[in-house]
Amino acid sequence: MRISAKVDYAVRAAAELAGAGKGPLKGERISVAQDIPVKFLENILLDLKVAGIVASQRGPEGGYWLARAASETTIADVIRAVEGPLASVRGARPETLEYKGAAEALVPVWIALRASLRAVLEAVTLEDVAGEKLPARILDLTRDPEAWAAH
Repeated sequence: MRISAKVDYAVRAAAELAGAGKGPLKGERISVAQDIPVKFLENILLDLKVAGIVASQRGPEGGYWLARAASETTIADVIRAVEGPLASVRGARPETLEYKGAAEALVPVWIALRASLRAVLEAVTLEDVAGEKLPARILDLTRDPEAWAAH
């Protein structure tokens, strides 16, 4: 799986908001804290606002904050807000695909891939990331030396 800059920035910005608590944060502050280009960040925050993950207020006392609890917002929610489904094949959902012949068994592979992504990304909340306390089953996956190997 390739994590785009947009997804990386969106998750980092959302984690920054989770770490800030309830008060609004200015976009510039998020940009500096996470080293995200401010114009790119503004577009991402708009996507997150449209998805109901972030709320905002204009003005000197304004800024951005999480629209719902960090404990109820998963990394998967953020990814879907900025890029759509977690796993698609050429823009199609895996369950809608049909292959023939030797490639027929690929559909369950794509479904399994999506299930694996969900198992991780839906298990980690913004609260987990901001609080640096990831679920044990996620940490268990990182204990396998093969998880760290570049292949």
